[in-house]
Amino acid sequence: MKKLAFLVVLTTAWLLSMGQPTGWKFGGALPAIGFDSDVGFRYGALAYIYDWGDGSYYPDYKKQLYLEWSRTTKGSGINRIQYDDKSFFGTKLRFSSDVGYYIEQALDFYGFNGYQSIFNSSYSTTGDPDYRSRMYYRLDRRMLRGIFDFQIPLIGNKFRLYSGISLFNMKMGSVNIDKLNSGKDPQDLLPSIDTMPGVYEKYKDWGIISSSEATGGFITQIKGGLIFDTRNNEAMPTKGIWEELVFVGSPGIGGTSAYLQMALTHRQYFSIIPDHLSFAYRLVYQTKIAGNIPFYMMPFYYNTKEIKDGIGGSTTIRGMLRDRVVADGVVFGTAELRYRMVNFDIGNAHFYVALSGFTDATRVITPHKVDLTNVPAAERDLFFSPTESDIYKIHLTYGGGLRIAYNENTIVAIDYGMANNEQDGNSGLYIGLGWLF
Repeated sequence: MKKLAFLVVLTTAWLLSMGQPTGWKFGGALPAIGFDSDVGFRYGALAYIYDWGDGSYYPDYKKQLYLEWSRTTKGSGINRIQYDDKSFFGTKLRFSSDVGYYIEQALDFYGFNGYQSIFNSSYSTTGDPDYRSRMYYRLDRRMLRGIFDFQIPLIGNKFRLYSGISLFNMKMGSVNIDKLNSGKDPQDLLPSIDTMPGVYEKYKDWGIISSSEATGGFITQIKGGLIFDTRNNEAMPTKGIWEELVFVGSPGIGGTSAYLQMALTHRQYFSIIPDHLSFAYRLVYQTKIAGNIPFYMMPFYYNTKEIKDGIGGSTTIRGMLRDRVVADGVVFGTAELRYRMVNFDIGNAHFYVALSGFTDATRVITPHKVDLTNVPAAERDLFFSPTESDIYKIHLTYGGGLRIAYNENTIVAIDYGMANNEQDGNSGLYIGLGWLF
């Protein structure tokens, strides 16, 4: 799909404090502007509010409140409230919650098992002789999600016990073509789903996505695990290790299938030139242990900070198509060199500017079972690789980034990644907040 997309992030309000931050303070607001020819004009805002306590936590905070609201002229949107409390009711417990409603009118869907599912960019590229629809690799998702987690210190604060519950109400369906066509010129109209079904519709017809899962469901997840954390700070660590073992299980309430997953994450940080140059890497292994994971829950990556959406895209494999790799078991990693090149103050506010270079990679470890029995022979080679070993090939991206930080914790992030294989797309520009890990 040819897409015009841009995002401008501009700092509009910064904390006005005297000296080192203490108590509750407004941490900054960032308006976001974007445009997608199919989804529409994006507008909204996000903001941080911090409780710095008596200042002894700095550069970390005591409590944090994060608010996000955005919309597009075609109806997509994010409504999110996130809260993080490192001394819950004056105890040593850490409590975090994340409640949001997410509307995705054109969520990426390329099939399962990475390179087993063939991506043909010409099908979604306007003007190409093989063009079918700009929504060919898309579906509609409405997600109401609530996350409630605790971290309990075991030995000091380095070893912590993790537990929590997550609730998902997922509604899946075909892209609303009529809504996206509203106001378009005749030459820009998208074909109807009946005229030109996409990958999601074909997978339903072929039985690869079962009728019981096709429209979504309500999922309750119970989580537990262990954390080992020796980072020198959370916002931009330059020393230490951050490891997590997380188990995520769903009891299958409400007619959905029960399942159990495990996610093992190792992160390590090295200071090369103190206060300036550091190296960080991350290795993740996530797999299904038992049961059947509904297709709409498979793209998520789990850790104790938040639930990431997609193996591929801004938070996992930068430069690769979002949700490009979906399987029962995956491994992925990141290696990143970070250079904090400028530190400066404006009044009593502390800033830094940093550059980064990175490479991200992933591969399937345990494929998702895909039954091709009902796939017509004429279409099988168009959608699925005949070579089984393609499933296990490595997906690789590389790129660079820029960070502009205020008081260590409010960090505007810009990353640009490029895919090594056209099957994973071409490139991606991501503008958001914070370091990736």
